[in-house]
Amino acid sequence: MTRARSEITTPDPLAEEQSADTALRPSRLDEFVGQAKVKDSLQIAIDAAKQRGEPLDHTLFFGPPGLGKTTLALLMARELGVSVRTTSGPVLERPGDLLGMLTSLRKGDILFIDEVHRLRPALEEFLYPAMEEFHVDVRVSDGPRGQTLPLSLERFTLIGATTRFGLLTAPMRARFGLVERLHYYPPDDLAQILSRSARILGIGMDPAGTAEIARRSRGTPRVANRLLRRVRDYAQVRADGMITATVAAEALKRLDVDEFGLDDMDARILKTIIEQFDGGPVGVATVAAAVGEDPETLEEVYEPFLMQQGFLTRTPRGRCATGTAYRHFGFTPPRKSEQPTIFDG
Repeated sequence: MTRARSEITTPDPLAEEQSADTALRPSRLDEFVGQAKVKDSLQIAIDAAKQRGEPLDHTLFFGPPGLGKTTLALLMARELGVSVRTTSGPVLERPGDLLGMLTSLRKGDILFIDEVHRLRPALEEFLYPAMEEFHVDVRVSDGPRGQTLPLSLERFTLIGATTRFGLLTAPMRARFGLVERLHYYPPDDLAQILSRSARILGIGMDPAGTAEIARRSRGTPRVANRLLRRVRDYAQVRADGMITATVAAEALKRLDVDEFGLDDMDARILKTIIEQFDGGPVGVATVAAAVGEDPETLEEVYEPFLMQQGFLTRTPRGRCATGTAYRHFGFTPPRKSEQPTIFDG
């Protein structure tokens, strides 16, 4: 007699995080906190499109990661009462990967492409007639006498999102009717987002605890919600489940998140520039190699926040640590008369 083996499944932390993020997303555009000018512009465009009975203009969102580009695209589809298909630039390899999505769209539907700046050139060219004239040319045979078959599409809306606006080609940028930049959030807006998230997750948190997490969240809702979940864990184990300013500060200290929201990698980047490269200028590739991080991640994720907070500057010769960075880590800023060594990379 054999006993059936029971299967033991291990929770996937990434899947749990993504599920939690989805649960915390607003369900209507008027619930979306922050980015007031962007919201106002989108609402006008949505209302006008609905009144005319036409699809929305192609829309481009750009800005640092975690500010709500994907959320806004999903909310726009809900406001318009249409379906949305989502994909990202890196996963699309051939025009055929896009063709199935484009032909499945009904009138007014939305195709959302994240990291649109990473589309291959052949895919960009394939999209141009689809965006402008709502048709594509499908190749039915190869070779010198290869034939193409024109295929009509329903009038759809392409929403693109990018963290690297400058890497988009000029022809691609020109095909978006709405171009909106998302900015980092002030602490007050993040506090509203955290309060809403705490209610949804059933977390006890006083205003001081909310403010403490908000000011250390790098101006980014995604970071704020991630820190909230980690602080909740600490409060549950060490503080009877209630998040106060003291509890939040102690939990964030254990996570290596300081009072400015700088984490361990931020500190490593700045200290490396100061200690190993005399404060700069130094190329991003050199810094990335020194800290063991991908250069693109440094440029997209870390540098925008460090620059906004005044810890880092970009010059034609490379990255430089500012006097604020020196003082923050207990170093003495160099005199302005000292000529720095240039480190290429």
